[in-house]
Amino acid sequence: MRKSLAIAASAAALLALGLTGCSSAASGTAAAGKDVTCPNGKIKFGILPYEDPSRLEPAYKTLAKALEKKLDCPVEVVITEDYAAEVLAMENGKLDVAEFGPLGFVFASERAGAVPLVSFGDAEGKPTTYTAGIWVKKDSPVKTLDDLKGHTLALGSPGSTSGDAFPMSALKDAGIDKEVRSDYAGGHPEALLALGNGTVDAAQINSQTLESAKSEGKFDESKFRQVWKSNPIPNDPITVRSDAPQEFQDAVKKAFLELDPKDVAEVGKFLDVDPAGPMIEVTKETYQPLFDLAKTMGLTEKDV
Repeated sequence: MRKSLAIAASAAALLALGLTGCSSAASGTAAAGKDVTCPNGKIKFGILPYEDPSRLEPAYKTLAKALEKKLDCPVEVVITEDYAAEVLAMENGKLDVAEFGPLGFVFASERAGAVPLVSFGDAEGKPTTYTAGIWVKKDSPVKTLDDLKGHTLALGSPGSTSGDAFPMSALKDAGIDKEVRSDYAGGHPEALLALGNGTVDAAQINSQTLESAKSEGKFDESKFRQVWKSNPIPNDPITVRSDAPQEFQDAVKKAFLELDPKDVAEVGKFLDVDPAGPMIEVTKETYQPLFDLAKTMGLTEKDV
């Protein structure tokens, strides 16, 4: 059975200033202005730590720099401790804009009123997706999902779409969720590492982590085997606080949609969007399958 972390733990971390920020400087009077595009003098842009924060930071600083030029307002990138901390930060008014995982958006929508604006398009301007997966070593006796009974499985983090909800849903659908010893490794890279080190029999590895690890020479696919793959999952939405002025929401959406793909490319590589295209508009309906999944599995914010 899985370990479950209470959202209260992240609340405590949030109150303890468990956020890391990196600012991109902007010039001029707009930084202190209270106009449409910069109502608070600065925009706080939340990012969940789906990869090593030290690797995410420079990619998102590039995107933030391009965004602040469009809005004439400083953009501070805030890398939160975990999924729950990001939801709480938006709920508590500590984030103006935030990128959530698809399932994280479900809870952010319900608890913090997050409004989806855009997501990541491909070179043709079409929506992009990724997949969840369960992998084993090539010489493993595990050949199918049913064979996982009695074996250990490394998940990512609580509340992760591909690292928690989707693989657990697959185990539940197969009727073996109580017979697999699953636990959280702490993130996508950590789950992959646990499998490579042989400390678990299987691990969730999504297509984004897979491509990133392969490009860095950290994963030799010929030595592993995929025993389960999910249906396509819509890529991460970038959202805005619902209580922000409508003029600000519209301006932020417009700015994202007008970004040059080259300003999105560094982030896109982490999301298996390469080559990156322009950002595309999304709505709550885009993520309806995730709302349905949460309802089917009886997931609530406490499962984050």
